[in-house]
Amino acid sequence: MIADLERLFAYDAWANRETLASLVGARIPPARALARMAHILGAEWLWLSRLRGEDKAMAVWPELTLSACRREADRLESVWRAHLASLSDEALSRSVRYVNSKGEPWESAAGDILIHVTMHSAYHRGQIASDLREAGFEPAYTDFIHAVRQGLVG
Repeated sequence: MIADLERLFAYDAWANRETLASLVGARIPPARALARMAHILGAEWLWLSRLRGEDKAMAVWPELTLSACRREADRLESVWRAHLASLSDEALSRSVRYVNSKGEPWESAAGDILIHVTMHSAYHRGQIASDLREAGFEPAYTDFIHAVRQGLVG
């Protein structure tokens, strides 16, 4: 399972880079698209903080510039890689308690959280693609199978 998660997070990092490149290509990206990209990064930091039992490192909807988004995406890629490398298969079933943004207490398996992070990011990258296309720009092609076929993800 760890190897599968490492592969998903490698895809996530690649897809975030591709999406950021499409936002840069738009020169002045739609505000909603930039906000969604910042949210992807903020949410990834939030979930990582929850997994580590730490205070949240960033707001879930942070206001970030495009260059700040690139810096955070780069940081997240290495931090996620190190986090996954430190896990065992048994650690994936560990229960993580947290309080969501509505103040509700929850408990989820660490492995479920990790899968959620990659799916949540993919969902919002799809919204960013729609935002860009609606504004007349070409969005990044970030399908997982494309990344695999092109050898971009192991």
